[in-house]
Amino acid sequence: MMLTEETIIKQLNENHTKGFVKQLAAQLLKEHFNLNRLVDLTFHPDQQTGFRAAWLLDTAILANPELYTTTITYLMQRMPQVTNASCKRHYARVMMHLTDAKAPLNVRETIAGADLESLVETCFDWMIDPETKVAVQVCAADTLFNLIPRFNWIKNELENQVKFMMRTGTAAMQARGKKLLAKLEKFQVLLRR
Repeated sequence: MMLTEETIIKQLNENHTKGFVKQLAAQLLKEHFNLNRLVDLTFHPDQQTGFRAAWLLDTAILANPELYTTTITYLMQRMPQVTNASCKRHYARVMMHLTDAKAPLNVRETIAGADLESLVETCFDWMIDPETKVAVQVCAADTLFNLIPRFNWIKNELENQVKFMMRTGTAAMQARGKKLLAKLEKFQVLLRR
């Protein structure tokens, strides 16, 4: 049976066996399913369905990011509209990996050619919002760190925000904040050379 939005929703809501998301992601690839339609499903009115669609999107894109460069652009356009807290984690995680210097060349080229202003703004908004879950804040911070070579001004703003978050942050935030501050310092040393 060919996948449609309806069949994906049905499978996401009915199938909870181990590995079902990986299997469904592989089927999306096999059928050349347009992942822009899956991005739209992450905005489903049922929060649980939206979350599962975001999980599937995360799994599919990160398994083969080089095959989904057009989806990456659409994903970045829709990211500021995400309100489902569970979806934010997957969007932030995907962008953290896609903006990494180790991403496939065509992904890095797509990111380099994209207008990233709204992505940067969204990542800072998610970091600053005290209601945002720590995992989302951390991935947003790492995404911003990855974008410093393109937007040098991010470094100081990110450093200040991480220090602020660490003042009252959880143990996980403290640990990740220290790691990120060390990376920022190392980056600054490299710039001085």
